[in-house]
Amino acid sequence: MTGLTRVRLDLSYDGTEFAGWARQRSGVRTVQGVLEEALTAVLRLPEPAQLTVAGRTDAGVHASGQVAHVDLPTGTWKVHSDKLLYRLAGKLPMDVRVWNAAEAPADFDARFAALSRRYVYRVGDSRYGVEPVRRRFVLWHAHELDVEAMNAAAALMLGEHDFAAYCKKREGATTIRRLLRLRWERMRPDEVEATVEADAFCHSMVRALVAALLMVGDGRRPAEFPAEVLGSLCRHPGVNVVPPNGLSLEEVRYPADSQLAARALEARRMRTLC
Repeated sequence: MTGLTRVRLDLSYDGTEFAGWARQRSGVRTVQGVLEEALTAVLRLPEPAQLTVAGRTDAGVHASGQVAHVDLPTGTWKVHSDKLLYRLAGKLPMDVRVWNAAEAPADFDARFAALSRRYVYRVGDSRYGVEPVRRRFVLWHAHELDVEAMNAAAALMLGEHDFAAYCKKREGATTIRRLLRLRWERMRPDEVEATVEADAFCHSMVRALVAALLMVGDGRRPAEFPAEVLGSLCRHPGVNVVPPNGLSLEEVRYPADSQLAARALEARRMRTLC
């Protein structure tokens, strides 16, 4: 990539009014579309900027720790790097912020070099509902939740498994993932929070896992139920995905620079459990 510099962008967004991350047909508002348009404009690029992202969030899902990369003409980057954040702040809508932009190693790949992604899902379980100022970011569940029961159920699903029962299948894509962390904590008297970390996620996986665990938390299902669904490899008719507003991508972890290329190569391999 002679003449190009790879730039890492760290960003946050309120996903409420976006149709997800990925650029779509004309007229549909997406985070990628808005950000690429802003980058192209403030840098006066001859061709539209093209972003690669760590995790393609769905419509209504938020992010405080999203990561993307873009390849820019080296001369353009050198001229604009010092003022890029300031200029993007003036160009972007208020529901998207780029809070860091830095030159990255050539082997850095926001998607494939990532070691893990960490999401948080927030649920309010008070009888009166969710406070108005938090309604965009917290799901209301009308029954009190038992955090200990949900954690007992969550512990049974940690490790590497085929999560087909909790994913929307995509042709040619594997549903094998390594679930590194799945734990609930009561952060406020009226709110619980699930931290979900994996090496990668398939479509709707986090929201389906949360849905199954909420059924344990409010007493509708025993602690063994989510793991039984996992082992069946089939979607359970009683487990639907929860709404997107409680979900936020909080962090993406990467290896040391010397290990970026190896990690990206490993991530591109089709995984099996054999």
